[in-house]
Amino acid sequence: MPGFPEVRPRRLRSSEAVRRLVAETSLEPRQLILPMFVREGAREPIAIKSMPGVVQHTRDTARKAIAEAAQLGLGGVMLFGVPTSKDPEGSGALDPNGILNVAIRDAVSEAGDALLVMSDLCLDEFTSHGHCGVLDSAGRVDNDATLSLYAEMGVAQATAGAHVVGPSGMMDGQVGVIRKALDAAGFIDTVILAYAVKYASAFFGPFREAVDSSLTGDRKTYQQDNANARDAIREVDLDIAEGADIVMVKPALPYLDIVRQIRDHVTVPVAAYNISGEYAMVEAAAANGWIDRDKAILETLTSIRRAGADTILTYWATEVAQKLRYR
Repeated sequence: MPGFPEVRPRRLRSSEAVRRLVAETSLEPRQLILPMFVREGAREPIAIKSMPGVVQHTRDTARKAIAEAAQLGLGGVMLFGVPTSKDPEGSGALDPNGILNVAIRDAVSEAGDALLVMSDLCLDEFTSHGHCGVLDSAGRVDNDATLSLYAEMGVAQATAGAHVVGPSGMMDGQVGVIRKALDAAGFIDTVILAYAVKYASAFFGPFREAVDSSLTGDRKTYQQDNANARDAIREVDLDIAEGADIVMVKPALPYLDIVRQIRDHVTVPVAAYNISGEYAMVEAAAANGWIDRDKAILETLTSIRRAGADTILTYWATEVAQKLRYR
């Protein structure tokens, strides 16, 4: 190596103190968002078997988790509703007294402006067929008919108090119609966190249990093909042009290259979702004694930040925030 022995990169790795001093990537509670599931009518938390440590909350336990998230300085919570009944149109998503809108009101009442309350804006939790939009007579997801429902859903969530709405259905034009509807209803300050880059992924499996998904088949006609990268740039450009304030890549770990490309391409904040399957893999390996759980979690989240994500949605958010306080 040129310069050796005078030049020794190992000097900057020789102690914890020096490694901390020169660390290029930071991980802070404010960068973490906690996804949460709130189940309609639940009297006690319901464990999600494929995601050890994660539950479908009752309204009361959700409020406690939100208060803790605010106290720890998390960036926000992303709320998902789990209704007791579904229909082909996902009408529960529009109901002011539906579980998601109720959970939003609970969260805002609990945390106020100390924590960003974010809401998933998609129909899949509410449709009896499990797709992210309504179906046409041939059983295909009808993009344009779905858009009008997304617009109504966005206004319903903003009315309930959501600071941020997260359209995740991958319908063409979804950000634009939601932005217009929000502005027309007077919610000009409501932020849109667009799931701009969402791949049809095998790693979504545990999430289906978490929301009691009714899906049969797949979502490959509207979620992105995992072989494609340029398509991600196109989707991001369209969402920003339509009014997205933040863009997100989902999943995170199999698409760190996409996170990097998006971060280098845009000037808006970039989020990444450390999804259920990524969480489950680490938890399963750790439960079998194959990896050091705590180290693997921090390494996983640091890798997502290093790839370029400003914000990470992760089921470990609360736990990691607690650990970061004492590092």
